[in-house]
Amino acid sequence: MTARVVLGVSGASGAALALDCARALHAAGAEVELVLSAMAERTLALEIGPAARDELVALAARVHPVIDLGAAIASGSFPVAGMIVAPCSMRSLAAIAHGLDDNLLTRAAGVQLKERRPLILLAREAPLTLAHLHNMTAVTEMGAVVLPPVPAFYLRPVTVAEITAQIAARAVDLLHLGPPIAQAWTPETKGNAT
Repeated sequence: MTARVVLGVSGASGAALALDCARALHAAGAEVELVLSAMAERTLALEIGPAARDELVALAARVHPVIDLGAAIASGSFPVAGMIVAPCSMRSLAAIAHGLDDNLLTRAAGVQLKERRPLILLAREAPLTLAHLHNMTAVTEMGAVVLPPVPAFYLRPVTVAEITAQIAARAVDLLHLGPPIAQAWTPETKGNAT
């Protein structure tokens, strides 16, 4: 049976993370249930270009309007393997942390928590306020994984595309859909730190 995964895209900077997560999920054979906030659509166009939304939609099995709280992914009876929010804005993080199911993205995230399914949040902000840290603690205590999109410098990436692809692969690996796809650090091939 094909795994279904919810991919939520909020309006935080880092739109390339959404595309790379969709690509990695698609390559892993997962069906992507996509939900984008209004600001996500704007950020995709600003950071990647006018065709970014179309590329993202083409990788999805279904696209759900963010205002449709009656969508299938808003119900715990709809089986999915988990959810990734990439990128995850501090507004979305706060709503998830406080159970404010005020749009489909935050409702679907809340469903993952109540059903004890994996919820991976690529929280994107810097520097962090105490409110951000409290919200990260709250969602972690509820079972979510906060995965800030931090580059794997030890892999010596050359391009931003390598960085975002590796972060997306790590996020997908946290869903345990199959064998790991993220590049692993191997000290034998990368040399020793001094």
